[in-house]
Amino acid sequence: MSATTPPPPRLSDAELEEMLALTRDADSVELKLTVPEAAHRSTVTGLGMDPLDAEIRQVYFFDTPDLSLDAQGVVVRARRIQRRDDDTVVKLRPVVPDQLPKDVRRSRNLVVEVDAMPGRYVCSAALKHRVGGTLVHDVAVGRKPIRRLYSKQQRRFFAANTAGVELDDLSVLGPITILKLKFRPEDFGRRMVAELWQYPDGSQILELSTKCAPTEAFQVAAEARAYLVAHGVDLSGDQQTKTRMALEYFSTKLDEDATV
Repeated sequence: MSATTPPPPRLSDAELEEMLALTRDADSVELKLTVPEAAHRSTVTGLGMDPLDAEIRQVYFFDTPDLSLDAQGVVVRARRIQRRDDDTVVKLRPVVPDQLPKDVRRSRNLVVEVDAMPGRYVCSAALKHRVGGTLVHDVAVGRKPIRRLYSKQQRRFFAANTAGVELDDLSVLGPITILKLKFRPEDFGRRMVAELWQYPDGSQILELSTKCAPTEAFQVAAEARAYLVAHGVDLSGDQQTKTRMALEYFSTKLDEDATV
């Protein structure tokens, strides 16, 4: 990082204390960094990533045209995954882990995770479900109702955290095409993940991440920062939220299509 590059934002002491409290009851911590678009090529080169090793994914979100679910902190998503079963998720964020209903918290399908990035963090609870065949595609093109994608447990979780919204009333927002690459740098010693989200207007988000146990979060964060800086990765970019950008893009398209 050059001397003129502003340092990445840092959490206040109060925010660090709150994040520590959340991680104690979380299942994992995912450390994330959004790379400025101008630095995508140099980052791929500097970290020795091979794009041909990436897995292709398509992501669909479901929300109302005015994004009322997003306003309630609820994300409803489905993914098509190359050469693997597709999956769906109903995610609630932010959450306080020990305030979740006990039956939900004990579910083997639930993952409580703290996402941490420069200057920001959020704790989420994601209830997951695998689906086979062409169901995600069939729902995306309108051949089958949205509720078919979600398990009974997911539907109960959705209903408990939304007001006056039915799954089948939601709009399809997507797809977003994603290239996901998992790699393990020899001089870092931990697996990293790179995701390139490609939006229909040509814009892109490149996110780097690594997961760790809650007790390791600060040590791994320091090691990851040192590794990325040593390999010329720009840490000073605005930290964009992939999901929020996708929701806003497609909700705007719905408005445009409605006025044609």
